[in-house]
Amino acid sequence: MQSHAPHHFKLVSVHVFIRHGDRYPLYVIPKTKRPEIDCTLVANRKPYHPKLEAFVSHMSKGSGASFESPLHSLPLYPSHQLCEMGELTQTALFVPLCTQFTVSIGVVQHLQNGQLLRDIYLKKHKLLPSDWSMDQLYLETTGKSRTLQSGLALLYGFLPDFDWKKIYFRHQPSALFCSGNCYCPVRNHYLEKEQRRQYLLRLKNNQLERTYGDMARIVDVPTKQLRAANPIDSMLCHFCHNVSFPCTRNGCIGMEHFKVIKTHQIEDERERQEKKLYLGYALLGAHPILNQTIGRMQRAAEGRRGELFALYSAHDVTLSPVLSALGLTEARFPRFAARLIFELWQDREKPSEHSVRILYNGVDVTFHTSFCRDHHKRSLKPMCPLENLVRFVKKDMFVALGGGGTNYHDACHRAGL
Repeated sequence: MQSHAPHHFKLVSVHVFIRHGDRYPLYVIPKTKRPEIDCTLVANRKPYHPKLEAFVSHMSKGSGASFESPLHSLPLYPSHQLCEMGELTQTALFVPLCTQFTVSIGVVQHLQNGQLLRDIYLKKHKLLPSDWSMDQLYLETTGKSRTLQSGLALLYGFLPDFDWKKIYFRHQPSALFCSGNCYCPVRNHYLEKEQRRQYLLRLKNNQLERTYGDMARIVDVPTKQLRAANPIDSMLCHFCHNVSFPCTRNGCIGMEHFKVIKTHQIEDERERQEKKLYLGYALLGAHPILNQTIGRMQRAAEGRRGELFALYSAHDVTLSPVLSALGLTEARFPRFAARLIFELWQDREKPSEHSVRILYNGVDVTFHTSFCRDHHKRSLKPMCPLENLVRFVKKDMFVALGGGGTNYHDACHRAGL
């Protein structure tokens, strides 16, 4: 649905939030061999992208690029024959059973997404001039190599052979992208309540506990140690890269274990939506980055010079709160390489009027958001007034929290919880 707009609408700015691409596990199942996955980028294996070799070549020239500390110490593309923990990959399978964590293809997926955005926003809508400058791009990433590399891959697909002198990636220490507004006791309170809900649900699932116990027996460690190693992270990598689950002399971890844990995760997601404890955390967790975004949109709507294309290369724990805060209850868990896009449009027939459109993985979800759910019933315009989004971030998010707070600081320090 990206690029679909009435002929008299002009694209003003685009704000892109992505989850990094397919990665190697963050955890290892105790006493088992790490899955053997090659993280080098090579042209003679699938999946492939025509710009893959050019991307690798261009990254090798980026040593003089401008990155905010500590990003300058990170590798610009994956290059280890045996992947390191959490490293971006090239290869993965698309497996229907993995739909809740739909697998992408590491670097290649972001090259494809970047090219898609280039065709829409640059070739069709001329979002950036041919002589674009550094201050027309806003690039931000966490301090993980997988987010920096994902951001660079998407950027290369979007702006092939970009001038390194025009690129400046800002470092975001927090996965919530909360910048200088990260201290929020009430947000942490909501998170503790949500974690308590998760714990109680797990205690009620006897089949899950038996499964963890059986897996712990196979790898010969205490059940508590096995559970703490978050085995589903490694199992997903085995499954989606078509690598056999690990075996020991006590037996093999298998699909029956995988299915039980995955089923519980789906049930946990369903209950999370019902109990709404996560929503309080999401509203406060997402507010700083949404506030930044509407600030950029407002400056662009006023015609002030500034960023026309913003890219945040982030994690699932970044996108999940934003999706929940926006009221997108039907949105699936942010898969690898998921993208959430805010478009700002101007009505040329009424230049003072600006509208926003929100897309999740290419699907228009504008009228599924809590601040614009009923607007299409009152207007023929296929978008939502910018004022609705601004009012939501400046006021309605705090109203939804209750407690009488009217700003982020007050909501974060509300007494009586």
